[in-house]
Amino acid sequence: MMFRNIALLLSAVTATAKSLTSGGIYEINAESQLGNHLLANARKLEGNEEFDNTWVTDYSVKFQGCHHVAQWNEEADGEEDVRIQTKRLVRFRLCPSGSCESSSASGCKSGYGDYIIDMNIFVEAWLQAEMQDKEQTCENAANNCDCDEADDRDTCEYNCYINQGLDYCANLEEAEDFNVQNYLECGQYQDDNNNNNNGVEYYVGPYCAKQGGAIFLGLFTDDTCTTFADSNGGTSTFMSTFGSSLPYSSDSIVGYDCKSCMEPKDANEQNNGDAADEDEVRELCETIYENGGKCESGLSVQYKNEAACQFIEGVKIIRQDGVIETSSSKSSTTATVFIVLFAIAFALLGGYVYYLKTKLDRAKINLSSE
Repeated sequence: MMFRNIALLLSAVTATAKSLTSGGIYEINAESQLGNHLLANARKLEGNEEFDNTWVTDYSVKFQGCHHVAQWNEEADGEEDVRIQTKRLVRFRLCPSGSCESSSASGCKSGYGDYIIDMNIFVEAWLQAEMQDKEQTCENAANNCDCDEADDRDTCEYNCYINQGLDYCANLEEAEDFNVQNYLECGQYQDDNNNNNNGVEYYVGPYCAKQGGAIFLGLFTDDTCTTFADSNGGTSTFMSTFGSSLPYSSDSIVGYDCKSCMEPKDANEQNNGDAADEDEVRELCETIYENGGKCESGLSVQYKNEAACQFIEGVKIIRQDGVIETSSSKSSTTATVFIVLFAIAFALLGGYVYYLKTKLDRAKINLSSE
């Protein structure tokens, strides 16, 4: 009976320790029906009436990191198609604008909501907001350059931008050779030199880098952007094949600055028409909020959406000293306790086996003496 109880204890401790050492969290599969539902859920009232989300104007968006999950490729129909594709997610936080810190990994410590969203949606909305911010900054700078009566206005404005540390303003209106917008959803790379790449089709798309702390562009050999062209994220192949560096292959597409959800109040600052709608919510925040899975336990709002809390906890991202690590890579105190219990149970089992062996040996000696 004692041996049976120890065996049961050993099995239970082993199973529990295994689940805890893998992250200490019960995770929800992203490709499951529940996972998809959580990622797609938007805030709704009964009767499908949307909640008033103008409260987000008091908050700012803070990028916290990204995460990869594997899922079945439903569009795979050929032998060479990738069956298991990579799904990329971004986790972000809405922090009160008054307490959001760009230099802080978490952004804020209280009064926030956590969200998770498809990477492509987040990156596209973020880049659009970045462009709007740059255009507005350059416009404001140009108004202060006093170049209206200059002999060469373009040169005057160029020097004015450089003196203000706004180098990008000088080239803002020039057409870029590489348009990152074309590759946010994994697009086939089109070489301007009409290089046939020896018959190989290459694809460019965003992926999580630096343990989830950055979003880079990579070169892939499949249309789901799952298989890298080489072990360096495709950068070596891109350089050798196309003769140049792949943009955003070492600089993150998304930054760590806090972006306010409030539209500019000045009538001249229209954010490319974003302020033309009825509310004051910036388009960036409208897009990522409506499409994101939500965990609003820490928000001070009337209607909290906590549908995605468990899912978000399963891909929790924590940055330490500039490096983002998934929670599964961190040591778990609870897991350590169960490992110790496992060792104790194993020692007890060994002791009991030794006790049985000794008892059997004594019985043999007694039988021999008789």
